[in-house]
Amino acid sequence: MLYSLYRGLTHLAGPAIGRLLDRRAARGKEDPARRHERLGRPLLPRPAGRLVWVHAASVGEALAVLPLVERLLSQGPQVQVMVTTGTVTSAALMARRLPGPHAFHQYVPVDLPSAVDGFLAHWRPDLVLWVESEFWPNFLSGIRRAGIPCALVNARLSAKSFGNWRRFARTARRLLSVFQLALAQTGVEAERLSALGIADVRAVGNLKYSAPPLPIDPAALHTLSAAIGPRPVWTFASSHAGEEAMAIAAQVELRRHLPDALLLLVPRHPDRGGEVAVMLSTAGLSYARRSEGGLPGAGDAVFLMDTLGEMGLVFRLAPVTVMGGSFMPVGGHNPIEPALLHSAVIHGPHMFNFAEVAAEMQAAGGLLPLAGPQQIADAVAGLLSEPARRQAQAEAAREVALRNATAIDRVMAALAPLLHRAGVG
Repeated sequence: MLYSLYRGLTHLAGPAIGRLLDRRAARGKEDPARRHERLGRPLLPRPAGRLVWVHAASVGEALAVLPLVERLLSQGPQVQVMVTTGTVTSAALMARRLPGPHAFHQYVPVDLPSAVDGFLAHWRPDLVLWVESEFWPNFLSGIRRAGIPCALVNARLSAKSFGNWRRFARTARRLLSVFQLALAQTGVEAERLSALGIADVRAVGNLKYSAPPLPIDPAALHTLSAAIGPRPVWTFASSHAGEEAMAIAAQVELRRHLPDALLLLVPRHPDRGGEVAVMLSTAGLSYARRSEGGLPGAGDAVFLMDTLGEMGLVFRLAPVTVMGGSFMPVGGHNPIEPALLHSAVIHGPHMFNFAEVAAEMQAAGGLLPLAGPQQIADAVAGLLSEPARRQAQAEAAREVALRNATAIDRVMAALAPLLHRAGVG
């Protein structure tokens, strides 16, 4: 009943969705040159062979599935992998990181019946692997009608989302039963997914542990290392609106004790670089801006890295990382990435998107949790001033990451029957 209502409403929503896409494009959140993809009218031809469609909502999910894409391609030369995401940032990252020529990116269409039908009719995927928990009713229903084998991979379902779905248990059971298999990150999430009606649910671990260390441009690393020199460096990584002010206040305080300390400030969304630059100027902090080709000079307090795809560079340069998204109720970002690159991680009270990862690393002494932003300066100063403690914390987190890196093996073993059914491998 609820799904029928949803489908009926989305049938009528085409003009409104078109205007929404226009507004998003004006803000840089859509790619006008690829608008046709968002409306289910792809221009690329379907490649020959077996096509596996992997859907990952945004940057974090897309990076997590790169090891999975590699393993799928290794199943044979006839295998092609299409990765869909919904954001401009993730599309740019996939353009650089997907292993060609048999893997390619498309924008996921909006969940309108016409867009869904056009997308599925054009691509005719042999297998669908849906990542984490972005459930779109028209897409799930379309996959069911087409009879395509489908699995939920690296599944994550928060307590809040689970509660919302439980309110509509009958609809949830109908929609989510399209997944013949669900591979959850944790046992808790496996129980939630099972309660919502997925018959075969298994907890196999988090694919983010299986991702290799973030790549770098060696020449850029050399150039920036030389510009920074022996100064103490820390990063506030993947900051969200409201957190830059915290980072700036912490840097002002930190420089009272470490006058030559340099902050690498990395907004989660690089298009906010201009806004953050104004904040730095207002605070009276000298800075250089990466997007303008600048390098941090001896007198600069901040290097604003408002660019895309350079987190591997940031974590190698900064021995201390303060994780963005964790001082606002965003849920934090992936602590595995800095851990693999020997950067000691500090985070705030909101790490619910990585609760299990953070708990395991913290139990091993690999993370430093803070109750609030007022503690950032002291925490950073402590780690920068005590190399032995900093290195011990970083190594503890790295050991946790390496110990869990076999998640991809468990995922591929669990997927084997479905791959066989789809003619992959």
